[in-house]
Amino acid sequence: MAKKDYYDLLGVEKTASEAEIKKAYRKLAMKYHPDRFSNASEKEKKEAEEKFKEINEAYQVLSDADKRSKYDRFGHAAFENGAGGGYGGFEGFSGSGFEDIFSSFFGGSGFGGSTQRRGPEPGEDLRVDVTITLEEVAKGGEKEIKYTRRGKCSACNGTGAEPGSKMKTCDKCGGKGRIEKIQRTLLGSFKSVEECDKCRGKGQIPETKCKKCGGTGLERETIKKTIKIPVGIHDGQRLRIQGMGDASSEGGENGDLYIFFHVKEHDFFVRDEENIICEVPITYAKAALGGEVEIPTLNGKKSIKIPAGTQNGKLFKLRGEGINNPRSYVGDQIVKIVIEVPTNLNDTQIELLKKFDESLKDKNYKMNKSFIERFKDLFK
Repeated sequence: MAKKDYYDLLGVEKTASEAEIKKAYRKLAMKYHPDRFSNASEKEKKEAEEKFKEINEAYQVLSDADKRSKYDRFGHAAFENGAGGGYGGFEGFSGSGFEDIFSSFFGGSGFGGSTQRRGPEPGEDLRVDVTITLEEVAKGGEKEIKYTRRGKCSACNGTGAEPGSKMKTCDKCGGKGRIEKIQRTLLGSFKSVEECDKCRGKGQIPETKCKKCGGTGLERETIKKTIKIPVGIHDGQRLRIQGMGDASSEGGENGDLYIFFHVKEHDFFVRDEENIICEVPITYAKAALGGEVEIPTLNGKKSIKIPAGTQNGKLFKLRGEGINNPRSYVGDQIVKIVIEVPTNLNDTQIELLKKFDESLKDKNYKMNKSFIERFKDLFK
């Protein structure tokens, strides 16, 4: 089966910058991460796993300037056995770029070479989605989250050995934690190093496996944690909590926990960066005569003065009543006036409205006290 184009896999153009490639990879890696399919069907798990492998392979190439250059020139053939100086014009086998390719895809450093382990692999990162209100965005606060992760087995403390049992040297790797393999190709023999699948790179295995975890050293655990809601955070932004992800099966550091915030749509306010916008209905009489209007804000109710003759759509600004941005300023609240047109008028109101409309034909009229008194029933 022909391999898919790496750019298409990540959903980026061939002219994409390093930052764009990294951003696209992170988004897809989070989407197809195996932990997100723990409750899915076996078919869905397998499809997600294959997709996860594909995007990781694509990122390994496109995130490296040297590998990306070769891929742009020769496509997938740049990394297939048989590609070399005589086939694609490569600079030779001694360059670090070509060795990196073998290191990435074969586990070795080239002809006859080998690589040393760089320490135990850390645990997987996890994601938790949290929904918050606009009020919590404006004022901050705390929220309790609950999630499950792979933690150290409480019975064996992560060793994988039944309590009271000892550890012994792995008979498959001889205590090295890795196994060397020889691959024979048209270009010669290549030595690759893989982690021992029996001891998972530890070099030791338990004489008797822990009954609770089956020798893995891990068990599922439920975590409850109170997190702080960053003031001014936007919908879709995330918070990283180091070491709160899955435990490592090799004794390495825990993965990280990523909190993704989703801001619930507000019934009254609409957010525009650090400002909030709302529409406030007033009566025709209030618009014509003016007066005080009580306005809801994120900090309680406030009153604003409506000048006489206020038109529909007029904007008022309440300074400092928006969202707090700790790094810069506090936004404002923008109030849009919406004049309500009365409906279901009775006969008296209709007659008064007709007289009022007639009076407006005189361009010299003034909204003085006598004029208001004359049509006061209309403004009730």
